[in-house]
Amino acid sequence: MAESAPRPWTWYLTPRPLFSGNNHVALLRGATELLPALCAAIHGARHEVWLASYILHHDPQVLTVVQALEGAARRGVRVRIVVDGFGSKQSMATLEPRLSAAGVAVGLFRPIDRWTHWFQPSQLRRMHMKVAVIDSEEGFIGGINLIDDHLDLNHGPSHAPRLDFAVAVRGPVVASMEQAVRAMWLRAWFGQDWREELRELMRGANRLQQIQALIGQMRLTGWRRPSDGHLLAPVRAALVVRDNLRQRRTIERTYVEVLRSARQRIWLVSPYFFPGREFRKVICDAARRGVDVRLLLQGKLDYRLAGWAAKVLYDELLHAGVKIFEYTPAFLHAKVALVDDDWATVGSSNIDPLSLLLNLEANLIVSDTVFNARLAAELHLAHAASHPVNPAEQLTHHWLGRLRNGLGRALVTWIASIYLRIAGAQPSRRKRSS
Repeated sequence: MAESAPRPWTWYLTPRPLFSGNNHVALLRGATELLPALCAAIHGARHEVWLASYILHHDPQVLTVVQALEGAARRGVRVRIVVDGFGSKQSMATLEPRLSAAGVAVGLFRPIDRWTHWFQPSQLRRMHMKVAVIDSEEGFIGGINLIDDHLDLNHGPSHAPRLDFAVAVRGPVVASMEQAVRAMWLRAWFGQDWREELRELMRGANRLQQIQALIGQMRLTGWRRPSDGHLLAPVRAALVVRDNLRQRRTIERTYVEVLRSARQRIWLVSPYFFPGREFRKVICDAARRGVDVRLLLQGKLDYRLAGWAAKVLYDELLHAGVKIFEYTPAFLHAKVALVDDDWATVGSSNIDPLSLLLNLEANLIVSDTVFNARLAAELHLAHAASHPVNPAEQLTHHWLGRLRNGLGRALVTWIASIYLRIAGAQPSRRKRSS
């Protein structure tokens, strides 16, 4: 049965994702599975390649993607890529001239190429999404940066690959993914060349219409929802994004809404975990009513403050019956979730203030039992390889321990609040995390 259509001028404000059917999806584990699939798609590109990534590195594995992009541009394919100016800072001095020489249009989102940039509050809002679209037909989305699985920019090489996931997609939802990448590229390019672009707009005959069209292209979501005719088997999927315009809390609200309705299981995976009060209450309530609630968090820490921020929540979560696993074989970078048997999400958004309130993020939601089971099998393996936090050892019953945990949570909240305030994204007092 077709979903009721919201009013055309308000649908994009709703926190509910807009599903389309007739999509084909495949789960990819790590860069070792993503990079060959991405290269094959780029080699087969006929018209356009759009790519957005927080990190584009120059290690040998990723250079195969760079070579594929260069080859596509040289044979006449329109290639547009956008990378984050902070996440890709180490590599772009080498890669940008090379890509540009091949005809690839490179957008650098909020570059940090002058020391004065570090003092601009907007620099704290990064483009964190990882999305690629080829010929408007095939897409890739998830949490995997374009960097070798065995390499960490801060900690160097490791023996075991980081745990991360992406999804290869075909179908109507690819159009939404393309809109998101186009918007990111345009925002980055317009941010670099806005003076000349503004002059061109002002010289044009239909200035107002051109400006309106440009603003529309810079939105992460389009004006049209998928038609009801696409609400078919085999796979229903939806793109949810978070930006600093009209989609500020979309990912967080989508999570909260589906977690409230969970009946069997909630499995959350996030390397950085410090959600607000409402989010924590929803998962604690679910655990108390018998839902199998599991958190897979970092055991091998890349940032100690982030690890400590999650640990100050352990007492509250364990008291409610939430099971916590710390992934120790390697760095954990996956941002995925399962709810019951037919809802899953794979994307770039952590469950922390930076992702939920600040960065530009993109998650794919998949409503399909087969995909859900495939991801569940991967998470079973991850849980088995992880250290389960023992409630008997972790729970604090003495009032001094509870006071310590409360003070720790308040301190992390205060630090996050200061960071968000500097970035100009401090939530209202009513919605502030605690």
